[in-house]
Amino acid sequence: MKINKIATSVAIGAMVFSCATNPFTGKKTMAFVSNDQLFPSAFAQYNQVLSENKVITGTKDAEMITRVGQRIAVAAERYLDANGFQGYLEDYQWEYKLIESEQVNAWCMPGGKIAFYTGILPIAANETGIAAIMGHEVAHALANHGQQRMSSGILQQAGGVAVAVATGNESPEKQQMWMQAYGLGTTLGGVLPFSRSHETEADEIGLYLMAIAGYNPEEAAELWKRMKANSGGEAPPEFMSTHPSNDSRIKNLQSLAPRAKAEAKKFGVTSFRPI
Repeated sequence: MKINKIATSVAIGAMVFSCATNPFTGKKTMAFVSNDQLFPSAFAQYNQVLSENKVITGTKDAEMITRVGQRIAVAAERYLDANGFQGYLEDYQWEYKLIESEQVNAWCMPGGKIAFYTGILPIAANETGIAAIMGHEVAHALANHGQQRMSSGILQQAGGVAVAVATGNESPEKQQMWMQAYGLGTTLGGVLPFSRSHETEADEIGLYLMAIAGYNPEEAAELWKRMKANSGGEAPPEFMSTHPSNDSRIKNLQSLAPRAKAEAKKFGVTSFRPI
C-alpha cells in the first residue's frame, strides 16, 4: 500500500539522524534533539512550574522527598559508573521539590529536576513508596525518554508532511483519508506502544535504582495496587493507552523484584530499609 511505502521511506530516512545509547539496555535510540538543547529548556520549565505553585519546604514530607531523591541519585551514579558510563550525570542538576496540589502526580525533567505533588503522598503511603515513584520517574530521565519522545514527534510530523506531499494529486477527500489512516496507524502502531515501552522500561530501571538505594523493590507492586484502587479501576483498553494496564504493571513488577534484589546485591545491598 502507498501509506506503507511512505512510512517505510520516512523510517529509512530517519536512520541517517543521530542516535544515542540507552545506558541501561544498550539499545540505540532516536536522538534528534541533544541534551545540550534539552536540559536548559527543561530547567527553565521547571523553574516556571515552581514559580507558579506553592513549594513546601521544611516539613517532614519535604525532607523525605529530598532524602529519597538524593539516595536514588547516588544509586544511579553507582550503577552507571559500574557499567561503564562514568560521567553520564555530569550535566545533571539534581533538585527535589514538594508542590502543594491535589494532583496524584510526580515527575522528573530531563537533567534531574524532580517534583512531587502532595496529592500522591497518601498513595505512596511511606518512604519506600516514595522511592518506588522516585526511581520510576528518575529512570525516565536517565533513559532519555523525553529526548526519544521529542524525536518521535519530529519523525511523526515529518511523516505527515511526506503523506501530504505524496497524495497531493489526489482529491481532497482521498487525501484526507490517507492523512487519517497515517495518523491512526502511527498512533496505535507506534506512539502508544512506544510510550508503553518507556513505562515498562522505567518500571524495571526504577526497581534497580530503589533496590540499590536500599529500598525493598517488592513494595513497588504494592504501590501500584494502591494506584489501581485510587483510580477505581477505570482505564482505557491497554492498546489505546500510553501506559500499561494496572494489572500488567503489577504482574511485571512482581516478576522483576527478584532481579532487582540480585542487582542490588552486586552493590553490597543485602537488606532493605524498614517500610
